[in-house]
Amino acid sequence: MSQLLSRLSYQIRRRWFYGLISVIVSLGCIIGTPQPGQAIPWLDLIFRGIQVIQLSSLSDNQEVTLGGQINQQLLSQQFRRYTNSSINEYVDDIGQQLVPNSGRPDIPYTFQVVSDDQVNAFATMGGYVYVTTGLIKTADNESQLASVIAHEIGHISERHAVQQMRQRAIASGVASAAGLDRNTAVNIGVELAISRPNSRQDELEADAVGLETLRSAGYAPSGMVAFMEKLMGQGSVPTFLSTHPATDARIEALEAAIDPATANSGTGLDIAAYRNRISPLL
Repeated sequence: MSQLLSRLSYQIRRRWFYGLISVIVSLGCIIGTPQPGQAIPWLDLIFRGIQVIQLSSLSDNQEVTLGGQINQQLLSQQFRRYTNSSINEYVDDIGQQLVPNSGRPDIPYTFQVVSDDQVNAFATMGGYVYVTTGLIKTADNESQLASVIAHEIGHISERHAVQQMRQRAIASGVASAAGLDRNTAVNIGVELAISRPNSRQDELEADAVGLETLRSAGYAPSGMVAFMEKLMGQGSVPTFLSTHPATDARIEALEAAIDPATANSGTGLDIAAYRNRISPLL
């Protein structure tokens, strides 16, 4: 009996020893991997209790949660929500009509109106879309407004914000082997929402995806082109159109994707009805 217990004890000690060696080797490989800039070491993140996320394998739930934290910071520090309930409900109604026709309808979307006279719109990860009061007043009809919202949904659908955050974290040297500190991720998300550093490919992709969403939701696709042309004709190009590629190149790409015979087929072209809906802003 004693020999049996002794043998079991030896086997347990050996397994524990080899397990410990495996952990040490694994940690050594992680910690020994060169990190960009001043990235926080993996063990420090654990011992300091910092919550980290892996952007390369970010789940939908994690993205929505992170987007909610970015949203809270944006609304508390950068932007002020427009409080008129009828305008907010109207924009939300348009957005919710577009979502089921988007490439990513399985996450919750939040559409918000920002009190700002500048013509602008932007999106953050996790389904958060923002439209300024200035843009709503500038649009001629619902199709034009819906086209902007559809474009922003396109950015979310293609996970452009997640890709940009990953690139910014690596370039700034704040990513570690374990991932990215959540607080740092939120700060980067806020910065990206404000600066909108979308690439040429991102903008063209959001245009194409947004156009298909707009059309599938029953809106006249001409609204997207018409609104871009209107803004170009006003002189200074607003922020959300000033990124690469140039607006005229985007218009050409959209016109090539729209059949002239069906460009005005669909809803949202009634100017009087639109003005009536946004009357609290006028």
